[in-house]
Amino acid sequence: MTGPAPIPVRSDPVARARAAAARQVMEQVLRRVDVEIRRDDDPHRDPAGGAGADPAARPAVVMHEPDRFYARLGASHKVAVGEGYTEGDWSPAPGHDLAAVLLPFAQRLGDGLPRPLRALRHLADQALPRSTRNTLAGSRRNIEAHYDLSNEMFAAFLDASMTYSCALFDEDAPWHDQTLEDAQLRKVDTALDRARVQEGTRLLEIGTGWGTLAVRAAERGAQVRTITLSREQAAWAEKRVAEAGLADRVEVRVQDYREVEGEFDAVVSVEMVEAVGEEFWPTYFGTIDARLAPGGTAVVQAITLPHDRYLSTRNTYGWIQKYVFPGGALPSVDAMERTCTAHTSLRLREVHTFGQHYAETLRRWRTTFGEAWPRIAELGFDERFRRIWEFYLAYCQAGFTAGTIGVGQVVLNRPVRGPVAAG
Repeated sequence: MTGPAPIPVRSDPVARARAAAARQVMEQVLRRVDVEIRRDDDPHRDPAGGAGADPAARPAVVMHEPDRFYARLGASHKVAVGEGYTEGDWSPAPGHDLAAVLLPFAQRLGDGLPRPLRALRHLADQALPRSTRNTLAGSRRNIEAHYDLSNEMFAAFLDASMTYSCALFDEDAPWHDQTLEDAQLRKVDTALDRARVQEGTRLLEIGTGWGTLAVRAAERGAQVRTITLSREQAAWAEKRVAEAGLADRVEVRVQDYREVEGEFDAVVSVEMVEAVGEEFWPTYFGTIDARLAPGGTAVVQAITLPHDRYLSTRNTYGWIQKYVFPGGALPSVDAMERTCTAHTSLRLREVHTFGQHYAETLRRWRTTFGEAWPRIAELGFDERFRRIWEFYLAYCQAGFTAGTIGVGQVVLNRPVRGPVAAG
């Protein structure tokens, strides 16, 4: 079995009561969310004949094991929906796309529940487990759990640049005419431009990925140090750097951001702050502050939540944290700015958001992942892994499409004069 163990489905009186309550809550939600729920024995469950639903049709799901699903929902409401999919409790109706089914729920995330129930929702939330805290040792475990799955697995669905973050499409041209690789390189180049990386720049990259940004920066003439906790990624990046003939300009280290020393003119960190954990945000931004030369610029590309949603979910444990990103926590832009103001000399200069670009990036990853599944399965990944990743990619696509999750490049400056807040 790939991934954590699912929620135990119990049948004691307390569990039955919680399941009954969960069913009633879901009925309330479905009065507000435009999704049709069908049963396996519904003779009309496949109106499209499996050939694909009418795009204008109401999204529909089939409940295969409703009692089991509501038992999960009663036990852990933020884990149960994804786990119900991966364990076969429910699935999209034939011809219906998984992301399209999830989208109406994402669109009503703030008001899908009646107000009295929303006020009580926190009573059912699970706290983040202390075992996933991003201490020095914990961060290594959390990163390895995702990024060290297999370089070959990631290569099967990423574009040739091996970039695993939001692409940036050209707004002045149809997106369907643009390759994902071109859009990824546009994102990388835009981050480097905003960080003012040029010939002679001393650049620190926090979060190597598979080396694309480090190579692009070195091709500009920058001197790059790039750090990662993933040994798989580091090996791939070192090979790419060597093949590009840039080993004299790029140093790849398996190192925690808290262990970096030295001074840099610029810092770039693309979608790494999500793996830091809220309690360590002061340390993360303090490290950027300490490592930047006076007058230096940092660009942090971050997946973000609206501030009110960040406040309501900041200490809660959900499906993504259990199955995909242990220790993960999404900030709001306000939370990042307040952290910088309170703990560093960094000041936010600009924020450039492009959330719908992530919806398109994820749509393309999902398509390629599905097409590449036979190749991925040959690497030793099982059917449960496939369903976990299908749900992960579709869930995120729906969130970005609905605007309940965002992404942006945050530009921070360190003043020419002023104390450094953290070492």
